[in-house]
Amino acid sequence: MEIERHPLEPFLPANARLLMLGSFPPTKRRWAMNFFYPNRSNMMWEIFGLVFFGDSQRLVDAPNKTFRLDDIKALLEERGIAIYDTASAVRRLSGNASDKDLEIVEKTDIPLLLSQIPLCHDIVCTGQKSFSVLTDDYGVPVPPMGTYNEFSIAGRPMRLWRMPSSSRAYPMKLEYKASYYREMMKQTLSEKSCS
Repeated sequence: MEIERHPLEPFLPANARLLMLGSFPPTKRRWAMNFFYPNRSNMMWEIFGLVFFGDSQRLVDAPNKTFRLDDIKALLEERGIAIYDTASAVRRLSGNASDKDLEIVEKTDIPLLLSQIPLCHDIVCTGQKSFSVLTDDYGVPVPPMGTYNEFSIAGRPMRLWRMPSSSRAYPMKLEYKASYYREMMKQTLSEKSCS
């Protein structure tokens, strides 16, 4: 079975205080843009629209069935949010984007990512697969949804947050998902308020 390497470079603003980690991008045929959470059916950018603008469609380009990539990158840079995934190489066991059908062949070097964003002391995992990589590798106990547990990487104190998946397959309404992310953002990006 073919090994697929990660198609994107980590997005690491110098001022990043928060690192968001997903599992791995979907297959390119599902992409609506060349960035993280590219699947048009994924709710991540609608969540961000609600959290930061009070409008789920603010980062969505509905007529073109894509997202407003320049606005997304500007928001991430302004707020200090880095993004990557916990897997650098995978095998797709059934050809889809489902986490349960991903076999991680090579994990991302999380300490290397963090070395490039020295202000970051919070990591948020946006799905169970990404969360399990961090809990397994660093022995972090699983916190209740919407909360964090403290741990350290290479002597650096960190908080690992557990958030609901932004996938539409995760059974929770958009507004409820956004409420979890909003509270987490308020605590991690304290100098900026959310809507």
